[in-house]
Amino acid sequence: MSALDSFLGVWEAQRLMDRTIEHLSMFAAAMVLATIIGVAVGVAVHRHARVSQVLFNMLNVAETIPTIALLVLLLPVLGLGSRPTIVTSVIYSVLPIARNTYAGLTSVSTEHLAVAEALGLSRREVLVHVRFPLALPLVAGGIRIALVFTMGVVTLGGLIAAGGLGAPLQTGIQLYDMDIIIVTGLWVGLLAVVFDALAGYAEHRLGERL
Repeated sequence: MSALDSFLGVWEAQRLMDRTIEHLSMFAAAMVLATIIGVAVGVAVHRHARVSQVLFNMLNVAETIPTIALLVLLLPVLGLGSRPTIVTSVIYSVLPIARNTYAGLTSVSTEHLAVAEALGLSRREVLVHVRFPLALPLVAGGIRIALVFTMGVVTLGGLIAAGGLGAPLQTGIQLYDMDIIIVTGLWVGLLAVVFDALAGYAEHRLGERL
């Protein structure tokens, strides 16, 4: 049997197209939530700088919890399936987005701020029209890091019946079927590389606009 036949056999038998749609649905939900929360936290911390160290330390502590342990801890509250997987993904992804948002907002040059002040812009207007646009490349960099975290966590969700591409990987491990493990693993890796490349391109384009 050729490699192509093996690939197509696994693809059809494990319904990898359906599993990919499930996977990307959880991935998209987690990324949207993590981006909204991360940017909001970064902006809030920028406006209240005194709490930044405490908040980021708390998020760092959350990052140290092993992924599988966090998934298991959420099971009594959220049950099996996609919900604990998405929540875990968000918890791991908020930190890089929030940290990069905060760094981007605080790294705006004094020259830009002086021009904004000369134009009579309010603090809110400076944030919306000056700080945030200049911070976008760093925000995109944080989202790029979060993409990799989320792809990995969503894959581990197969351990708690979340579906997605983690399910066939779990099947392959249980049956010790190397074809399933290799095909599914390579497909997950390819998806991660593609999304990372797209995020890297967006980050580069935003940097060029400044």
